[in-house]
Amino acid sequence: MDLSDRTVLVVGGTSGIGRGLARRFAAAGGTVAVAGRNPSALEELAAEGFGTVVLDVTDDTSVAGARDAVLARYPQLDTVVTMSGVMVMEDLRDPAHFETTRTTVETNLLGTVRVLDAFTPHLVGRGAGTFVTVTSGIAFLPFPPMPGYAASKAAVHAYSEALRAQLEGTGVDVVELVPPAVASAGQEKVNPNALPLDDYLGEVMDLLAQEPTPREILVEGVLGHRFAERDGTYEALVAQRSRALSMLPSRQG
Repeated sequence: MDLSDRTVLVVGGTSGIGRGLARRFAAAGGTVAVAGRNPSALEELAAEGFGTVVLDVTDDTSVAGARDAVLARYPQLDTVVTMSGVMVMEDLRDPAHFETTRTTVETNLLGTVRVLDAFTPHLVGRGAGTFVTVTSGIAFLPFPPMPGYAASKAAVHAYSEALRAQLEGTGVDVVELVPPAVASAGQEKVNPNALPLDDYLGEVMDLLAQEPTPREILVEGVLGHRFAERDGTYEALVAQRSRALSMLPSRQG
C-alpha cells in the first residue's frame, strides 16, 4: 500500500489506535478524515487539521448521512478504516449480561457491516481502494471475561474473509488489522504487558507499506494469539487466560 497519497476515512478514530492511525496516515502524506461520536474529540482533531464528521455506527441514518458528507468533501476517498468498537466484561452466570452482549454485537459487528455497506458502492465504482477492518487477537484466542467481544471480533474476521472473496476482481482490497493488547483506551490499567501504542503503530505502518500488503496485519505481539491452534498452545493459553475470570464481581470475595 502506497501510504504517501491516500485519502483515508478512519471511523472510530477519536481515541486510541484509531486516532493514532489517523495521525500516522497524515504524517505519511495522506489526506485524512475522522468519524466518531465524541464532539470534543472531533473538535480537537479538527484543530489538528483533520476533516471530521459525526458518525454513530449503530444508527443507519447517521452512517448514511456521514457517508454523504464525507464523499461530498472527499470524492477521491480510497481507504476506509472501521475502528469503532466496545470491549466490556460480562458475567454469563447473570442473565443481565445480555444487554451488554447486544450492545457489543451491535457496535462491533453490525456497526462494521453498516460502514462497509455504506462505502462499498463508492470504492467498487472507482475500481480501486482498500477497506481496513479491525478484529483482535481475542478473535482467535478468546479472553473468557469478554465473551461478547471475542465473538463479535471473530465474526468480523469471518465477514472480512467473505468480503474479500466477494470483492475479488473489483480492485478493492480488504485488509484485516489484528491488534494484541495495546496500551490505549485503558488497556494499560488491566494489562501491564499491553504493547505501547507508538510501538504498535510503527509495526502496523511498516506492514501496511509492504508490497503486496498482507491480508492480515499481524504484529509480533499478536502471533501467539493468531496461531495458537496451529502451534498446539490454544488449550493451555485459554486455561491461563481463564484465570482472569476472578476479575468478575461475582467471583470476588
